[in-house]
Amino acid sequence: MRFFITLRMALRALSRNTMRSILTALGIIIGVAAVIIVVSLVNGTKAQVEAAIASLGDNLVLIYPGNQGQGGGVRSGFGGATTLTVADADAIVSNFQHGDSDPENTVSAISPYVTGRGQILANGLNWGTLVFGVSPDFPVIRSWRVAEGVFFDDAEVLSAAKVAVVGKTIVDNLFPDSDPASVIGQSIRIFGQGGGGGTPFRIIGVMASKGFNGNQDQDDVIFIPYTSHMKRISRRTFLSQIYVQARDEASVIKAKADIGDLLTQRHNGTVDFTVQDQADITAARTASADAMIYLLGSIAGVSLLVGGIGIMNIMLVSVTERTREIGIRLAVGAHGGDVLTQFLIEAIVLSSLGGLVGVAFGIVGALMLGNYKGLPVEPSTPAMVIAVAFSAAVGVFFGFYPARKAAQLDPIDALRYE
Repeated sequence: MRFFITLRMALRALSRNTMRSILTALGIIIGVAAVIIVVSLVNGTKAQVEAAIASLGDNLVLIYPGNQGQGGGVRSGFGGATTLTVADADAIVSNFQHGDSDPENTVSAISPYVTGRGQILANGLNWGTLVFGVSPDFPVIRSWRVAEGVFFDDAEVLSAAKVAVVGKTIVDNLFPDSDPASVIGQSIRIFGQGGGGGTPFRIIGVMASKGFNGNQDQDDVIFIPYTSHMKRISRRTFLSQIYVQARDEASVIKAKADIGDLLTQRHNGTVDFTVQDQADITAARTASADAMIYLLGSIAGVSLLVGGIGIMNIMLVSVTERTREIGIRLAVGAHGGDVLTQFLIEAIVLSSLGGLVGVAFGIVGALMLGNYKGLPVEPSTPAMVIAVAFSAAVGVFFGFYPARKAAQLDPIDALRYE
């Protein structure tokens, strides 16, 4: 009962100076709002990255040319070397893809991967898009079905056939008002950026629509045999990447290690490539987001610290202004602990309300920023709880000294205070 009486007195004291209380809590409000906005945006970005990586397929192992050196020595960044070849992909197939019944089989599908932008001409229209050279295993690896027609086969890869499978966006822009089935058999001309181009390709399939992943339109693609890309479009002898699908989730780690050992041996002991699974890719791509949380969280923490100092300052002023009131309370029988509790509750209420208002402003600010800039936003309930709890802790920490000072006042001296 005494606690609730003290709480009511604390709230009444704060309401007597409403504007001062609001200004005092402003530092807490700004700090908490900043934390919520930063965490919401970073969580949204991380969720988007994780969804994008998950959409690459199941049990995926990616091999990049180039290798970022250990201990700060960078030999070559991802994609910065021309060290992966078709022969490397063939070696992986011959060593690790023996058939489902073979216990030594750790690879179920593999696709050499060549990429580049190309200008596409068809039906009197043109469109710039990404042109990927892949193998027939690519749709299996990506869990991406063909909606109309067929995907090219091994024979067409071997002969570097001029066949193409297009995404739904290509159909919409080069064959407007046409349904996907009607473009099968149509001809497109691909102008590449590698010295070749202007090569006619026949459409044999249309991929099922995958829609947008973040800001990327996954349907704005053309797939052709990787041999056709290398011989007719890009005119190069190296691969951009190699996609590998492990047999199952338990085989991913072994496949990754085995492929690394094989390529190191093939490249005469030089590790001029990078082998990553989806967990590695996720960790690498979210590391910057985590660093951003720590950086901006530290800045927001400084704001909370400043807000706490403001609370201490105002509480000290309040103790001075209410010295006679404190003396009267002590004179009529109140204990020092009652006075300490009252002032401590005032500080906690002030900081906690600031934390709650900051959470509300942070959520609204994050959603507005996400809608205005098109950024992914994912508010975090744990972050909200921690932010409010931390703001309350700031009230306890910075409110204790003024509360203790008030509790230790001598009643006689307090009653004499003018």
